[in-house]
Amino acid sequence: MSEHFECTPVGVDFLETANNVFKTEQVIRATPEQIFDVFEDAESWTVWALPIQNVEWTSPKPFGVGTTRTVSMVGGIVGYEEFVAWERGKRMAFTFVRCSKKDPEKFIEDYRVTDLGDGSCRVVWYMAMENRGGSSWVDALTRPIMSMANRWMLGRFKKYVENKVSK
Repeated sequence: MSEHFECTPVGVDFLETANNVFKTEQVIRATPEQIFDVFEDAESWTVWALPIQNVEWTSPKPFGVGTTRTVSMVGGIVGYEEFVAWERGKRMAFTFVRCSKKDPEKFIEDYRVTDLGDGSCRVVWYMAMENRGGSSWVDALTRPIMSMANRWMLGRFKKYVENKVSK
């Protein structure tokens, strides 16, 4: 069994204090329920979020605050996540509680869905992180890459959802 490192779990308030916060948004032609159907589908994450290789929900449905899952990513990174916000059709957020890599100390993703009332929704995705040891110079170098990658992935999410609901 590989070694795992404890992370400092954070709530959505971490988005207000973290040095590295990324925000991207898309308008998606789908209902809030259809968007959450995709969020809850473990396999879909491997299609639109390319670093993700496998998602395993480790809590039974119905999902909510306290739900857990394990996410395997490229580079041998395994994140053990706990959901800190869950309002189906509106919002879900998760934090790392453990990770197979030592670097991440605090990590959160927050997905907010707003029904626009015309068969589409605005999805706003926030990601915030802090690494151990205050590697701020590394963060400064990777910030533009992370912003671009998140915009690209949410664009892939939009295409995936719209293609799925149009069938």
